[in-house]
Amino acid sequence: MKLFYYLFLSVIVISCNTPNNIPNEKSSNSIENLAKTPPMGWNSYDAYDCRINEKDFLAHVDFMAENLLEYGYEYAVIDYIWWHPEPGNWKNPRRIGHPNIRYRPDGSPLHPEYINMDENGRLLPSEERFPSAKDGKGFKPVADYVHSKGMKFGIHIMRGIHRMAWSENTPILGSDSHARDIAETHDTCAWCNHMYGVDPAHPASQEYYNSLFKLYADWGVDFIKADDILHPQYHSGEIEMINKAIKNCGRPMVLSLSPGEAPLSRANHLKEYSNMWRVSGDFWDNWESLEHNFDLLNSWSSHIGTGHWPDADMLPLGKVSLQDRPHGQERESNFTWNEQITMMTLWSMARSPLMIGADLLSISDSTLSLLTNEEVLNVNQYSINNRQIIKTKKVNHVTGKTQYYCIWQAEDPKTGAHYIALFNLADESAQVCYDLEWDSLRDKYTLRDLWKKEDIGTISDKLCAKIEAHGAVLYKLTKN
Repeated sequence: MKLFYYLFLSVIVISCNTPNNIPNEKSSNSIENLAKTPPMGWNSYDAYDCRINEKDFLAHVDFMAENLLEYGYEYAVIDYIWWHPEPGNWKNPRRIGHPNIRYRPDGSPLHPEYINMDENGRLLPSEERFPSAKDGKGFKPVADYVHSKGMKFGIHIMRGIHRMAWSENTPILGSDSHARDIAETHDTCAWCNHMYGVDPAHPASQEYYNSLFKLYADWGVDFIKADDILHPQYHSGEIEMINKAIKNCGRPMVLSLSPGEAPLSRANHLKEYSNMWRVSGDFWDNWESLEHNFDLLNSWSSHIGTGHWPDADMLPLGKVSLQDRPHGQERESNFTWNEQITMMTLWSMARSPLMIGADLLSISDSTLSLLTNEEVLNVNQYSINNRQIIKTKKVNHVTGKTQYYCIWQAEDPKTGAHYIALFNLADESAQVCYDLEWDSLRDKYTLRDLWKKEDIGTISDKLCAKIEAHGAVLYKLTKN
């Protein structure tokens, strides 16, 4: 009997630990099956703030389909406040055009006519800005157009439930509860005040998120940028509810979390529940922000992986901040040409998602060339073992000049070739060198400049380049 008992237990243990016997709980639309490479696309925020309309958005979709899709830029994303007919139409003390909504002392909105919402507290696109949304169609006609171009459609959402839903105590679809049962009135975004967080401990909160994502699935949404969810407070409960709602909605959706800086301590949670997450705060076209992202991307480099990508934020190239919002005056990017090369090189070596923030309708050929270099994009999409080799800042006591540089390395999984990026972070031109012995590369290698798309010789010991201030070079080393 004792032998039979142990044999019986052994069979149970083997059965419970045999992978083929474990039910597959991941549905085909589970986020774990998406974003096999860093997502690439365009987001309306850097150029249009909260004011993109259907006409301008579809014009960007047309531009992308004709000029960018073949290079991998497939996501077209409408950023925030798409439910408001004229967001930012008053002089908010925080900044001109900032779309905070004013409320009465009892919590009701001062201008409910600006809020487009259904009977279940779910926000709907403004028909004034998106005419095809009429008759309850929502974003489906826009999504259908994006899909007809072979592309994918995304929207921005703020976590939580709208304050007007709380004010009217709208019913939660799929439950017997109402908005006031789940809304946490103490939990309001510090920079955009129209939502309340929802209580993760209340079962109707999940039903609320399920109802949202069922609506988005019906529209044909492929990408969700969920905001006010990482910083300054990390909302793990709402991240998990959104993840579950995506799995239950019947449609694959990439999940992007904002804003940064995401807490490094939550890396494993982020990888389990999202596809990309902001490691930086809002990134704009100034050198200090770009310089800071070197440290951020280095800190997150061990968490780069299939289906989950540390996100250094959108690329503020070309014309940004149209009509002097959301950040500073309307302008061509303040980044110098060298700084733009540095940004694209760093984003590629760190495998950050590549989401363009420019006004594509006025983009120059030179800026477009930065975004469409196939050899550089190949590093972003397919390289492995991406890591910083060194970052140092020191004074040369012979010349008195400050040497400030950084070096990243990665590999081509198909050929075994090595990618080496040399960055001169100093304010004047300097020579930056990489010693092949640092990575035990002891053979002869053909050296290719990926930005110039040309072979430039053979090396076997040290790789050096004279680089302009704030500039970068990107090489591929192929063993002879």
